[in-house]
Amino acid sequence: MANTELLEALKMLEKEKNISRSSMIEAIENALLIACKNNFVNSDNMSVTMDPETCEYHVLAAKTVVDSVTDKSQEISLADAQDIDGSFQLGDTVNVELRSQDFGRIAANAAKNVILQKIREEERSVIYSEYVDKEHKLVTGTVQRYIGKNISINLGKADALLTESEQIRGEKYEPTSRIKVYIIEVRETQKGPRIRVSRTHPELIRCLFEEEVSEVREGIVEIRSIAREAGNRTKIAVFSKDPDVDAVGACVGMNGSRVGAIVSELGNEKIDVVEWDENPAKMIENALSPAKVISVIADSEEKEAKVVVPDYQLSLAIGREGQNARLAARLTGFKIDIKSETQAREAGDFLDYENEYYEDDQYYDEDYEGEYEESYSEGEYETEGAEEYEIAEEEPVESAAAYEDENA
Repeated sequence: MANTELLEALKMLEKEKNISRSSMIEAIENALLIACKNNFVNSDNMSVTMDPETCEYHVLAAKTVVDSVTDKSQEISLADAQDIDGSFQLGDTVNVELRSQDFGRIAANAAKNVILQKIREEERSVIYSEYVDKEHKLVTGTVQRYIGKNISINLGKADALLTESEQIRGEKYEPTSRIKVYIIEVRETQKGPRIRVSRTHPELIRCLFEEEVSEVREGIVEIRSIAREAGNRTKIAVFSKDPDVDAVGACVGMNGSRVGAIVSELGNEKIDVVEWDENPAKMIENALSPAKVISVIADSEEKEAKVVVPDYQLSLAIGREGQNARLAARLTGFKIDIKSETQAREAGDFLDYENEYYEDDQYYDEDYEGEYEESYSEGEYETEGAEEYEIAEEEPVESAAAYEDENA
């Protein structure tokens, strides 16, 4: 006879908590065996079977047919065996069904605890499986509460921890507000999955562009490199697989609409979008945008580059506290030595470029002569080969310096 109530309960668990019926049936069978062990002195000969379609179950004890019974838990008389089936003979094994209703209170509670424990384990396993698939991806969560300097973020079925080191400095997180975070790690523990998320990870930028820019999402435009100082400024190098698609323009969007949405999500963090170039010298020039560059000589083997910029562009090339040069070094993977034209001439590093032949890893702006004689208003610069969102006026610096990728 079908066990209707149990069947409905298993269907509900399968639907609401995504716990498979087969795992729960296995748990019930184990629970009934534990009940047998608690109810009978010797239960080694007992087994439980359950029909997964009807949830009808049977608790059976395998007993040997004997003339004289000395152990009721292991033996059965010939007369009693033939009452079940007349074909049984001495020495045969008979499966005798036991009534689970006869189990004592302690045995029943033990079975109940086993089933509840299995439900909790399956719940944790299902949640872990769901979020481990989202590892290294972007998710939206709700700020719950502060735990010291860390923040608990509700992701729906599980809570994640946004540690102080993964928070953007100066960003305010109000309870119940919704934010986008990058899942760094999902680890299984006895209390459920432990999820660590980040707002500062460079891959958060990639995920935001994949979400906002269809060309990136579809793989037409690739983000080849990312350099980020969270909360302040980010540089990304993009490349288009389709010659008819402008990689920089696709990421920036009309009137900066696409990159603007990402900037807003990150609390007005500035984002420079530059074009990726296989020529390391040209790539370094793009990475130093919005600063103008006279020449770049790059050593691909040593991963070092010498850059010469106009005198009045030196502070812009280096950036406030060296930020522009530092991010360019991270973006390209080169140690970059930046000098002004005057400094380069004094050091003997400024060659007569008009009479030199240039290899693929060298770059010289032929239009430099005369072009930079035009007047620029303070804080405004033209940018070639790149788009920048919300350029801040840079503070002046006294001398040039070398910058390299700190993570290289």
